[in-house]
Amino acid sequence: MGKAGVFTVKKVLPRVKREYRVDFVIGNADSATGGAGLGRQHAVYLHKLGLDVITTGECIYYKRDIVEHLGQASYIIRPANYPYGNPGHGYRVFGTPAGKVAVVQLLGQAGFPRVHLANPYQAAVDLARKLRTECPAVILDFHAATTAEKRTMAYHLDGLVSAIVGSHTKAITADAQVLPRGTAYITDAGRTGGSQSVGGLDPETRIREFLTGIPAWARDGARDLELQGCLIEIRDDGKAASIEALRIPCGESMDLGPAEAEAGEAGAVEAGAAAQKSDEEKAPPA
Repeated sequence: MGKAGVFTVKKVLPRVKREYRVDFVIGNADSATGGAGLGRQHAVYLHKLGLDVITTGECIYYKRDIVEHLGQASYIIRPANYPYGNPGHGYRVFGTPAGKVAVVQLLGQAGFPRVHLANPYQAAVDLARKLRTECPAVILDFHAATTAEKRTMAYHLDGLVSAIVGSHTKAITADAQVLPRGTAYITDAGRTGGSQSVGGLDPETRIREFLTGIPAWARDGARDLELQGCLIEIRDDGKAASIEALRIPCGESMDLGPAEAEAGEAGAVEAGAAAQKSDEEKAPPA
């Protein structure tokens, strides 16, 4: 989530991979650039930092440079229920030290007023069966806004995929479990970035927005940085052996810089007004 999230990945992910002996890392970066969408530079940088696969969401096409980059970036996955022929890949099979892993993403239907995609439940079973012919380990990132959608998908695909990890709501849930037929599941893997925040953003600005009903610009929430996610162990037959939610403190603070340290929209407006006044004072008389 934002610059704070990218900073936390840089500082914490190498330690997590080493301590837990991780073979493969999947990270959702749908809000990595400016809190909405993923830019090309952030995508390349996060991949270099150790994200083997980057999943996205409803904001995949928000940044123009990533749309052009998707055809070259085999490590980026966008929701598979976008229209056929759209830029990017909805699923891919990747090699890991422990064998092949298929990664697929689907977008839910509730809460996305700007995006109306094909029914994810109808596509899910066919995709799962297709990918299992290539490798037994199949992981689904279900990017959805409601708990009901995610839990319904969990039981819909239990036994057909190795794991279903919920994303989008950015609040880690306490229901990590292996379902009866062997699918690991968590409703939401949380977010990486400021843990003292509202969805990764500055709380004060969000409070003002809810009080007034006026949309407000918000900076990253950079207090108490934390890497959140889950650790999944998959057996050779593709069934999940275990799933564990992770919350790893960063232990370092991040300086967002003077411009980003302004407390919300009011600070930004004041800074802009001051700059305009300074320019007027420097301008020669008419």
